[in-house]
Amino acid sequence: MPSSWTHLVRFIAVEDRQEHLGQLVDTTRDAGRDSVDGKEIAVYLIDGTIFDGRVTKEILHVKHEADLELPKAPILFTKPRTALAGPFPATINIPKCAQDDTSDYEAELCVVIGKTGRNISEEEALDYVLGYTASNDVSARGLQLLTSQWSFSKGLDGSCPIGPVLVASSVIEDPQTLAIQAIHNGEIVQDGHTQAMIFNVRKQISYLSQGTTLEAGTIFLTGTPAGIGYFRQPRVVLRDGDEISIKIDKIGTLVNKVRYESW
Repeated sequence: MPSSWTHLVRFIAVEDRQEHLGQLVDTTRDAGRDSVDGKEIAVYLIDGTIFDGRVTKEILHVKHEADLELPKAPILFTKPRTALAGPFPATINIPKCAQDDTSDYEAELCVVIGKTGRNISEEEALDYVLGYTASNDVSARGLQLLTSQWSFSKGLDGSCPIGPVLVASSVIEDPQTLAIQAIHNGEIVQDGHTQAMIFNVRKQISYLSQGTTLEAGTIFLTGTPAGIGYFRQPRVVLRDGDEISIKIDKIGTLVNKVRYESW
């Protein structure tokens, strides 16, 4: 039994009908399939939160997995221009304040707005897109978890590489058809698809333009799939000399080296 969780579920327990976090006892089982098929699912009770939870020896059984309410709107934060960087040979710079073994990657599709608009409808949203590229929303998790405002932890100098090419919207007619991966030192650590976005690109553009002018040249990142380093077991951290790549269908691979600043 692991001391920290590796296969976490949020569930209602048969024993007390209360909501808990738990670690699957048999990690080789397909919990989703077992739930549909009505098979017993045993879990070790987790004491604590997803961030600091400790797996106990107490075994409960899943009555059903807890429903997680989808967010009503996208989570928004801004990045300064100084966060932008290009593909290799440009590096991802990790400053002293973030050299705490929590520097993380996030593979994301990046949208570049091609014409200025306001109160854009979902139906017309893609008409405002100039093109798409790959991006890495590098995040200092230690700083991020200190506050509910994420701009600082995700806006450090050189922490947001984009590239390698901007592909026109005439080539990518539907941005929800793209496989997306993050590759850390040659190992695939995120393997997702834009079809799985909670808010698709049309919805994001429409939402962001409500009462707000989106100027031509505006860049925004559209969210990341599962597999970020902070929640992996063992945890994956961006360290000095590492290579991190973001690969997206029809766009190519954004490659960067990681460099720890010495001052």
